[in-house]
Amino acid sequence: MLSRLSLIFFVIVLSGCAQTVRETKQTEMGNLLVPEPAPVSMRSQVAIARFGQILKNVDLTDDDKAQLHFQRGMLYDSVGLGGLAQFDYNRAISLKPDMAEAHNSLGVHMVQQEKFSQAYEAFDSTLDIDPEYDFAFLNRGIALYYGGRPDLAITDLAAFADRAPEDPFRVLWAYFAERELSSESAIANMAERREALPESHWATILVDLFLGIKNESQLLNMLLSGVKSEKELTDRLCEAYFYLGKYHEEKQQPGIASNYFKFTLSTNVFEYVEHRYARLELQRLRQASAKD
Repeated sequence: MLSRLSLIFFVIVLSGCAQTVRETKQTEMGNLLVPEPAPVSMRSQVAIARFGQILKNVDLTDDDKAQLHFQRGMLYDSVGLGGLAQFDYNRAISLKPDMAEAHNSLGVHMVQQEKFSQAYEAFDSTLDIDPEYDFAFLNRGIALYYGGRPDLAITDLAAFADRAPEDPFRVLWAYFAERELSSESAIANMAERREALPESHWATILVDLFLGIKNESQLLNMLLSGVKSEKELTDRLCEAYFYLGKYHEEKQQPGIASNYFKFTLSTNVFEYVEHRYARLELQRLRQASAKD
């Protein structure tokens, strides 16, 4: 039988942050209270329109056009318009084939669409152009993980974790890939990496959750710690929801996991890795359920 914590997510109370965080608007779904989704930036929308005018009316070099298409693509991504973003990334690459960042961004879209061969090609191109492009290791590792090639994913995600050992999110992605091959080895490696994580980083408790050092109740109770703005709260919840989904997926609780991934999507923090892959996680859960 599910615990009360699993049935009732949590009620956000901002009493300790009243002067720094304006009251969070909440939407009630039965006993579930969640913060209002992040609004679409008016500034980003205006910038998109201006970039379009410049591309249409100003005489530019191909390199300048490529940069504008890439920048507009990033803006489209930030407001959730993935199809338009992908068009701009492709256009940027056609104008400037050696634009590493455009290949990387295009690859992320290929992963979201489960076009893994094209994703590998995009990330390989990124690293061929710029071998030190840090996030290409993360993104290629994630592509390999979702593409069912964890043995190769481990190399990229472990390398990404080693480049910033103080980052809990890097530790978690390395763990996800390693767990596909050996749960025992994955736990041991995560425990070793845990030693380098700062207690001051809020997400360190996510690693502790997977290690069994902390429980879900403790995690939920500290999510407001240090939050100074409504945006910071929404960003943090986007991340927390996703990894709680992964945690319950690991515990073979697909219903709870599915709800957490939906909570991630509800935040509208489109540019975060967690938001980008929450829908893919939902698809994987549905596919697994259809097989049972």
